[in-house]
Amino acid sequence: MDATGSSGAAAVEPHTSESRRESTTSVRSEIRNRMASDASTSYAPDHPPGPHGKRIQYNTADPFSGTADMKKADTPTLRAFALLEHLVAADGPVSLADITHDIDLPKASLHRMLASLEAGGLVIREPGQKNAYVIGPRLAQLGLGVMMQSSARRLRHAILGRLVSDLGETCNLTMLHETEVLYLDRMEAPWPLRLDLKPGSHVPAYCSASGKLLLAMLPREERAALVRALQLQRFTPNTLTDPALLESELDRIAHKGIAVDNEEFVVGIACVAAPVRNEQGECIAAIAVHAPVSRTPLSRALEFIPRLQEAASELAKTF
Repeated sequence: MDATGSSGAAAVEPHTSESRRESTTSVRSEIRNRMASDASTSYAPDHPPGPHGKRIQYNTADPFSGTADMKKADTPTLRAFALLEHLVAADGPVSLADITHDIDLPKASLHRMLASLEAGGLVIREPGQKNAYVIGPRLAQLGLGVMMQSSARRLRHAILGRLVSDLGETCNLTMLHETEVLYLDRMEAPWPLRLDLKPGSHVPAYCSASGKLLLAMLPREERAALVRALQLQRFTPNTLTDPALLESELDRIAHKGIAVDNEEFVVGIACVAAPVRNEQGECIAAIAVHAPVSRTPLSRALEFIPRLQEAASELAKTF
């Protein structure tokens, strides 16, 4: 299920995790897209591309000037920004050796920059790897903020609004945030049943339709690592708490391309989710509809799949 339900003043609080690693694939992809649109870099013709991208030089024209003949923008701030961009684009841990090869900066300067970024929470060392770096929680949170406040949000909200109008039930747009589902947007149907979830809220991925879908679409090794990290708490009699059964369920979802929550998070609430894919066919978000089974049983909710997929195609154009 993709949201918690409440009646009257009662409410189910969003699930939280005491220790989240923020550098998820979805967040990293969003930051990468935002940064890439604004970056202004040139590449050294006398060096071959590094294993994670082209070798970057930092004597570029000021990207804020609008012209190439303005003063140079070789400043510490922009150098740090370009280094962060490089880590985001790598889509995984980058060793210090690779960074040194790819980034055209003196080694001592690079070490100081990484130390400063690490102290500020913008980068972290990959656990178990002494000299490999990924984006840190502070940068990941910035990426989420960009996603939540982007101008495309109005377009997405309008798409959700039309979907709710057509289906008559509450609909959500979510992304995977480590082992949880992050709500990007939600549109409630005009029924007495109210939901205490706002954009930015989290719920467990393993017992929600969107969460299971997003987990299922990950590369197998990454998915297996996340499943191993899950604490499979039982919320209802239908919650999957056996890792092997969860893996089997995720395999079925990956094959079908659709996920359901059959009262697995909140008793009496069912949900169906469909993937939102980018141009490369990668699942970048999930759109879902949920409803009380007393009004819309799961068999009825499954009939919403074609309309969900149509809305997913519309939403894909906003990312």
